[in-house]
Amino acid sequence: MNQHAPADDRPASAKTTGIVALAVMSSRLLGLIREVLFAANFDGFLRDAFIAAFRIPNLLRDLFAEGALSTAFITVFSQKMKTDGDRSAWALAHKILTLAAVVMSAISLLGILIARPVVGLLLDKWSPEKQEYTARLTQVMFPFILLVSLAALVMGMLNAKKVFAVPAMASSCFNILSIAGGFGLAWILDNHSTPGLDANGMIGFAIGTLLGGLAQLLIQLPSLRRVGYRFRPDFAWRDPGVRRILTLMVPSVIAGSAVQINVFMNTGFAAHLPIENGPTSWLNVAFRLMQLPLGVFGVAVATVTIPVLSRVATDGISAKFRDILGSGLRLVTFLTLPCAAGLFILAHPVISVLYEHGEFKAWETVETAAILRWYSIGLVFYSCIKIIQPAFTTIDRNRIPMYIAFLSIAVNAGLNSIFVHVLHKDHVWLAVTTTAVAALNFLLLYVALARIAGGLETRKLLAATARLLVPLGGLSLVAWVAWHTVLEPRWPYFSTLARTVSLGCAITAAGTAFAMLAHVLHIDEARQFSSMLERRFNRRSRRSS
Repeated sequence: MNQHAPADDRPASAKTTGIVALAVMSSRLLGLIREVLFAANFDGFLRDAFIAAFRIPNLLRDLFAEGALSTAFITVFSQKMKTDGDRSAWALAHKILTLAAVVMSAISLLGILIARPVVGLLLDKWSPEKQEYTARLTQVMFPFILLVSLAALVMGMLNAKKVFAVPAMASSCFNILSIAGGFGLAWILDNHSTPGLDANGMIGFAIGTLLGGLAQLLIQLPSLRRVGYRFRPDFAWRDPGVRRILTLMVPSVIAGSAVQINVFMNTGFAAHLPIENGPTSWLNVAFRLMQLPLGVFGVAVATVTIPVLSRVATDGISAKFRDILGSGLRLVTFLTLPCAAGLFILAHPVISVLYEHGEFKAWETVETAAILRWYSIGLVFYSCIKIIQPAFTTIDRNRIPMYIAFLSIAVNAGLNSIFVHVLHKDHVWLAVTTTAVAALNFLLLYVALARIAGGLETRKLLAATARLLVPLGGLSLVAWVAWHTVLEPRWPYFSTLARTVSLGCAITAAGTAFAMLAHVLHIDEARQFSSMLERRFNRRSRRSS
């Protein structure tokens, strides 16, 4: 670790990552609450329709707003701020924000106009009634891409100015407004003729999703003003900085699309399964649960690592570049491996406690848990992709991830076609394919970047992973015993409260076993987080005294 690096060029510290992780964790927990309420109040028909409708603008959000556009903008903006100063960086921001507002408004309008034929093409096996309703929801939610694109650009500017907490908390505002506004409007529009919320209520929930996107943008604007930025429209897009961002974006759109397109593709394949109502929402529930630790840890480490890599890359690929990237990969591996093991073993009770209420039935828990186990295997690969893929953009080599993305998408389509149309497998095999393709994607990215950079501290990464085997073994043993010998035989007879408390105890015991063994073995990342927690506790103690 380079201890004398300038403050702006140091690897992601546990302290900074911890601050972002806490902010992201609150957002993900609110998102989980939103998903639980969603599953409990809408039946399988409405859940599938909403998820499919939201998948299209959400795919564009992942590709542009929080993917290629955000990564390319942060790279160029951070480097311009370092070499030319804030005024030049702000001028670039004027142009990009104006361009994004115009283009995303046009895309939103186009999406509204062509929603029906697109839904009919992608979900042709669904009934006409379900297709029509899905198209209506798609039209309501398409402007979401405009709002979150602007929010992601603002987030990138704040991250470049080393403001992390507020942007990380912005998605909490999205979830709060989605919950309060979405379910409030759903209750107002609902006919109250069935135990759950009806199709009119789902329209209200979709409008609430738009309100959440608006809140995600607005909550960041005061912080942007505090760092000195005042927006003014600028249509002078023939600018070297704008051209460089667009040049970086085009391959990055494809490179960043692999995971999102594969997940989107699963929605289409799920529509061809014998069970019409259910598989789409089960895949979504399992993927959302896998994304909870991915968002808390993978996104948090990437958020504080990528701006630093962008600044360091102005001097070329150096030992410092390899140090920062290697440190980020080791940290995210340390954080996500125990989560993956825990989700694999405790998939059934986790889904049961969170989702098995109202319209979500016990048999759906069994189906969703089988999917989650496979998704959990891919958690570490997904998290590492969050860090390593944007690194190619920082060194202007983003065509390589683009080619790897093409291969990943082709493999995903091929395997899914074989499993669904030839072997007639069920929805679980869609998760198998997604995880296998994520692993392939990461390994190819890692090998390619290691060759370009002259190594990525692979021995350190393998050694750090090997040291985690004993703590992981302890966690897995405690979780397995707690579920299979203590809880599972009694589970059908437990109340909701008893299930929640007993699962919480099992997770706490397994996590404690991992933390203690990691501390005993003197694992560096464990010491970093222990020191961070100790410092925060000491500061609070001094304030209270």
